[in-house]
Amino acid sequence: MESLFLQASGSPLTGLLPMFLMLGVIVVFMVLPQRKKAKEQKNFEEALDKGNEVVTASGMLGRIDKIEGAIVTLNVGNKTYIRVTKNSISKGLTDAVHAKDTDK
Repeated sequence: MESLFLQASGSPLTGLLPMFLMLGVIVVFMVLPQRKKAKEQKNFEEALDKGNEVVTASGMLGRIDKIEGAIVTLNVGNKTYIRVTKNSISKGLTDAVHAKDTDK
C-alpha cells in the first residue's frame, strides 16, 4: 500500500506541465488567428471608400454611396439606399463574392 503513495511523489511542476502545454496550444491555434482576423477586418473597415461594392454580414450586396463616421449608406438597387454601421460590412463575404466575380 505504501508504494502507491510513493509513486505520486515528484516535482510539483510536472503536474502543471500538461496544463501549460494545453494553454499554449489554445493560444497558438485559437487566440492568435482570431486576433489576426480582427485586425484584417479593422483595416478593411478603415479602407472603405465611396464606390466600393461590399457585402454586409447579413448578406446584403451594395455599393457605398456615402460614409459619415461609423455609418455607411449603401445603394442596393435603383435609388434604394440603406444605412448600416461600418462594422456590419464583412471582409470575408465581400472577398468571397468578388472572388466569384473575377472567376467569370
